[in-house]
Amino acid sequence: SEKQPETATPKGELVLRAAAFPADTNPDGDIFGGWLLAQMDIAGGLAAKERSQGRVVTVSLDRMVFHKPVHIGDILCCYAHEERLGRTSVTFRVQAWVLREGIGPRELVTEGLFTFVALDEHAKPRVIK
Repeated sequence: SEKQPETATPKGELVLRAAAFPADTNPDGDIFGGWLLAQMDIAGGLAAKERSQGRVVTVSLDRMVFHKPVHIGDILCCYAHEERLGRTSVTFRVQAWVLREGIGPRELVTEGLFTFVALDEHAKPRVIK
């Protein structure tokens, strides 16, 4: 049986929406997990850039949980919620929800923690204010 999501509604701000296309599938016809992780990383990076007001890089992914598959025609919606703010880093919980065939119902498919480090113009860690 599939794991049930913790919440019935997304946690955090909607940061990114993307359509799942046939070119994004694995050999079994489901959307490739790497594509999904890339979209979540982009969403977390956008949230971290806004929070830190500058350039950031991904330094870790943690506690990735794949609840359900993503299918061709689904609309992926990535939500980011700040979990922890450090001196030079910020961690966001990124949840990936889908609207099945673009219209619903909305379902949580994947979630994980993404940590980013803020960088200065010399690509060195900088303090987040």
